[in-house]
Amino acid sequence: MTHTLPLPDFAHERVEVITGRRSGLFIAVALHSSVLGSALGGARLWTYPHWSDALGDALRLSAAMTLKNAAAGLDAGGGKSVIRLEPGETLDADRRRAAFLDLGDAVELMDGLYRTAEDVGSTTDDMLTVSERTQHVVGLPSTVGGSGEPAGPTSLGVHASLQAVLERITGSADAAGRSITISGLGQVGGRLAQRLAEEGAKLTVTDINPARREFAEELGATWVEPGSEHLVTGDVFVPAGIGGVLTDEVIDALDVKAVCGPANNPLADHSCADRLAGRGILYAPDFVVNAGGVIYLDLEAKQIGSSEQIMARVSAIGDTVRTILGDAEARGITPLQAAEELAASRLRAGASTGVR
Repeated sequence: MTHTLPLPDFAHERVEVITGRRSGLFIAVALHSSVLGSALGGARLWTYPHWSDALGDALRLSAAMTLKNAAAGLDAGGGKSVIRLEPGETLDADRRRAAFLDLGDAVELMDGLYRTAEDVGSTTDDMLTVSERTQHVVGLPSTVGGSGEPAGPTSLGVHASLQAVLERITGSADAAGRSITISGLGQVGGRLAQRLAEEGAKLTVTDINPARREFAEELGATWVEPGSEHLVTGDVFVPAGIGGVLTDEVIDALDVKAVCGPANNPLADHSCADRLAGRGILYAPDFVVNAGGVIYLDLEAKQIGSSEQIMARVSAIGDTVRTILGDAEARGITPLQAAEELAASRLRAGASTGVR
């Protein structure tokens, strides 16, 4: 489900909006910041009611990528691209290829200040198509020497974050016996669900794709219908689908101790962080929790560190979450504010190098 949101404040360096000359599709490429280096953020292929919804999503997601990359300590700015499908529209193979060739042209207009990658609705094979029109793309298929699918590292970072959250709310990082609800069983949510099931968590799951119910049954998870998952009593709610799901109404109905998940921009409004805090629900900021994929893609592309060092950097997201939650508690502020201040301090300091 797409949640229509108002356009955010405009604070971007540059935005390119085109109608693809091959595909005829609306494409937006938003460069929010290149202060720390060439921006990195994925290309989303998604259905939006109106082109302005797609543009708004690109603006919000690119701003979130600035925070994500800065908080992760990367020498990378924030950007995002969106290809809009109209409601009910699908792409055959030829038009899909045309769409990503058009995206490559749009990315090339950014003169190297933005690098794209796969995201919701797109694949590493799509990025190979993009590479025919621009060199400013990462995450190509491993079969052609690329870094491949980043969902694994993203899921690893989310798991590390979830351990930090469980530690804070229960005193133990162990997921065994903990009631966890996952909304969205895509590449990241599905991997996370698999791992938590193996660890003995009591899982409740859902997805807008009813075919994922079979996967839920294989895990021994309880399936609920989409739109009702926030009503389930538990320890942690994990938004792992599209953004904007945590509205005031949803937050007021939540019956959990914490929210921690990989969905980008899950808060319908910035003030929702205060609303969560007011209800005593711990919130792990999304742009910290889900940074594993972008850490992996950026460092692999720049050949900074060994594979082991890069994955250790991804796992260290859990320590970043611990720091943010501790800082927020000590200062009496929300974790979102603490995370934003961490990112802001990095942006003020400028770029640095090396694997930490």
